Amino acid sequence: METDDALDGAPTADTAARVREVITAAGVTQREFARRVVMDPSKLSRSLSGTRRFTAAELARIADEGRVDAGWLLGTRVREKAPAQAAGVTGGRPLQIVRETVRLIAEHGFHAVRVADIARACATSSAAIHYHFPGRAELLEAAVRWCMDEDTARRAARLAEADDAAAELRQLIALQTPRTEQQRRQWAVWLDLWAEAARSTAVGRLHSEYYRQWRETVADVVRRGVGQGVFRAGLDPQAAALTLTALVDGLATHVLSVSGPSSAAAADAMHAALTAHVTDTILAR
Repeated sequence: METDDALDGAPTADTAARVREVITAAGVTQREFARRVVMDPSKLSRSLSGTRRFTAAELARIADEGRVDAGWLLGTRVREKAPAQAAGVTGGRPLQIVRETVRLIAEHGFHAVRVADIARACATSSAAIHYHFPGRAELLEAAVRWCMDEDTARRAARLAEADDAAAELRQLIALQTPRTEQQRRQWAVWLDLWAEAARSTAVGRLHSEYYRQWRETVADVVRRGVGQGVFRAGLDPQAAALTLTALVDGLATHVLSVSGPSSAAAADAMHAALTAHVTDTILAR
């Protein structure tokens, strides 16, 4: 459970100023930075204004995301970048840890994954895991963020290849159809996280926000398609996005329930059903 316990000895004003530097250097909005470090935006705002103090776990995630030393954030060390292998999850041991965590979540479920299991999968010790991630909660949140970032990057790459909104929608459908092992693994993680969202946990809230962004991406594509004349005039982008994403979710759940050779046929059927839905209800006639 998240706590507001402050880190003893942290110089609030100086720490807040340094966190502001990290956010500025990241080149993103305060809200986006809060999402990246799995922190409630209002708590980040209050901590930056001095009405709340950052917790140790929050500072660890901020240091990880900003690739700075946590001691510098606290004012106990001069500023220097963390070693390349420990700087975030862009490579080296942290990336291996996060990838193995995602694999284990997909195979065994969110609550079944222990730090000891992750350490064993990485052929290292639990202490080495904690060197990069303060606790199990921070590690699982980092794994979820990495999954989301990977999905966003793949989506952006696919959309960049499209000539118009109709092609964009086809690319999104292909991306959401669980054919490959990686796609099935990611879907398994998403299904597990929906239960977390229903319980309104920190990770669940992160998943809900990401899912809202995913629906908005589809709505934006529909909006562009209407403007380009490739989608039906007068189509409600939000309603179309809600229906399409709901179909994607339901059909993908069915595909994941099928194993072995039948899974490929189930994925083909899912893709065909989604394509037919788009043709019948979204594409201009």
